[in-house]
Amino acid sequence: MNSIFIINFINYMADLPATTEIFYTAYEPKMANRFIMYIEGIPAYLVKAASRPSLDQGEVILDHINVERKLKGKTRWQDVTVTLYDPVVPSGAQAVMEWVRLHHESVTGRDGYSDFYKKDITFNTLGPVGDKVEEWTLKGAFISAASFGDMDWSTEDPVQIELTIKYDYAILQF
Repeated sequence: MNSIFIINFINYMADLPATTEIFYTAYEPKMANRFIMYIEGIPAYLVKAASRPSLDQGEVILDHINVERKLKGKTRWQDVTVTLYDPVVPSGAQAVMEWVRLHHESVTGRDGYSDFYKKDITFNTLGPVGDKVEEWTLKGAFISAASFGDMDWSTEDPVQIELTIKYDYAILQF
């Protein structure tokens, strides 16, 4: 009878959560305001805000009589949005337009080859002392939309540029 009690007690103990799961453990959170984004041709200090990479897993449905079986479909990386300041010098608008001209030149109507306008973008999250604690690389990025901001006599806000960037895929380096 004693051995059955011990076996049941051991099984009961095996089902208990670990202390690391139920007791508070101190950690340092990643902060939304500690980041730097590197886009070739655009000074990093102009980047005010950026969304982190996100993806959507498509769905494949296999029909069989009166039931469905679902599988993962294509993986689609979602667009990121980037907000830039537009200073007088260096002009953020000019830096963006130089990249846009690699996509399409309005004066001549010519489009560029993807090898010219697609870039790799590096997105670093910084720790409290400025160390890089996370690095994303967006591969094959290009501008799909650009808004050069609004002008308004009733505000004191700086002019900002909004970019929508598409990319082939993202790699989380660390």
